[in-house]
Amino acid sequence: MAAVVEFIHTATLLHDDVVDGSTLRRGRATANETFGNPASVLVGDFLYSRAFQMMVSADSMRIMQVLADATNVIAEGEVMQLMNMHDASLTELQYLHVIRSKTAKLFEASCRLAAILAKSGPDVEEACANYGQSLGTAFQVIDDVLDYTGQSTEMGKNIGDDLREGKATLPLIMAMQLGTPSECAIVRSAIETGSTEALPEIVRIVQSNGALDAARSAAQAEATRAIAQAQRLPRNSHSEALIQLAAQLLQRRN
Repeated sequence: MAAVVEFIHTATLLHDDVVDGSTLRRGRATANETFGNPASVLVGDFLYSRAFQMMVSADSMRIMQVLADATNVIAEGEVMQLMNMHDASLTELQYLHVIRSKTAKLFEASCRLAAILAKSGPDVEEACANYGQSLGTAFQVIDDVLDYTGQSTEMGKNIGDDLREGKATLPLIMAMQLGTPSECAIVRSAIETGSTEALPEIVRIVQSNGALDAARSAAQAEATRAIAQAQRLPRNSHSEALIQLAAQLLQRRN
């Protein structure tokens, strides 16, 4: 089932890079940059279909339901994100709804699968699922923070890609809430046009007006919720590892 989840994950990345026009991932040229969009889309489709072939081997309708539902929600999240492109009026709640669908849902499903496979009770299953959702949400928020704090060589992706795609991520949403009218206008214009001409100025804005601190606080809140859910699980080396993973999430650099 871990392989099934990873196949679904990889398929989403292949399709994401085509939709976003990304040229760099994890420090290497994306598949669409190397092989073209048609090959990337078709291989992504193959991985999706192969994942569903593999999940049948578990002989569990419950597992198939969880993964089918997760895949559907992920696709819905991608569509919502596409519809939100260049929308500078996006709220924090709308942003969180999108990332909980397109990113955190697979974290949630993979953690829930572990509990199902272990034949755990409903309380443990819900704790695992809630842990995954909070962990995945924190992961994505930090990923969006890194777009304005990291280096391309360290992050493995191009700085400013989110802005170029017209994504109103949490650092930009908070920058417009906390900034001066002129700072808000600069950020708003960049989101609406997808222009990176003002990227150096936008980086300065989000780094100086408290936007990044606010975004990190949101990620910290999600990580704290994840830890609380992990603490509901039986205490052993595995649950301690889950707690440590959530605690260290804010330190990630790529």
